[in-house]
Amino acid sequence: MVGPGVNDVPVSPPPDDPPSAPAGWVGLPGPRGAREAWRRRTPGESRWPAAVATAVAIGLQVALPAELNLSSRYLLPGVEAVLLVALVLINPGRVSRRERPLRWVGLTLIAVASVANAYSAIRLVLGLVRGTEGGSPGPLLTTGSAIYITNIVVFALWYWEFDRGGPAARAHGLDPYPDLMFPQMATPGMADKDWEPQFVDYLYVSFTNATAFSPTDTMPLTRGAKLAMLAQSAVALVTVALVIARSVNILK
Repeated sequence: MVGPGVNDVPVSPPPDDPPSAPAGWVGLPGPRGAREAWRRRTPGESRWPAAVATAVAIGLQVALPAELNLSSRYLLPGVEAVLLVALVLINPGRVSRRERPLRWVGLTLIAVASVANAYSAIRLVLGLVRGTEGGSPGPLLTTGSAIYITNIVVFALWYWEFDRGGPAARAHGLDPYPDLMFPQMATPGMADKDWEPQFVDYLYVSFTNATAFSPTDTMPLTRGAKLAMLAQSAVALVTVALVIARSVNILK
């Protein structure tokens, strides 16, 4: 009687395929055997959290003093509003359509919002340095807070749009290499298998980076993510430091 050979190693059955997508949803298959939602194909997240945050940022830009807006109080915010409405009308539900024109509209919207907020921040900083801004602490703190909050929303949109190719690419599970490593991705056993980063997670990353001036629980892995966090921290630090310093000086 011949026993099992030395090289007879038991072979484990192959892992199951990822769960099927909802009926009627079309997309590319994710990595075979991927169990975590952030690595496999999913229906995509809702557009509305990002749309609402963008609308808030547009409102804050309109509320800024006229001299802190480029050319006109309504020029760039108006362009942003038109692009936002176009995005919502074209893809109002889940963000899963991987179409180049749609992605370019989204990127253009974020770029315009970034230019508008950067211009307002630069004008405020120059005004504080020259002494032409900040005559009263109340309006100064209100203006500085509006620019600070808009900065958080704008960079949250950048993180959301560029991490692993954007929300539509993440829904298709195409890129296994994240730009931002969330704790749930590093230790999948601590989160539900259906967890995946959504806009609120990127908004939290942006808020903590602007508040602590450094990453907290979510680490940037790519050079692009690191440079984005560096730029956001620099804008937040300069804005907060000068606004608070000037306000304290006025109160004295």
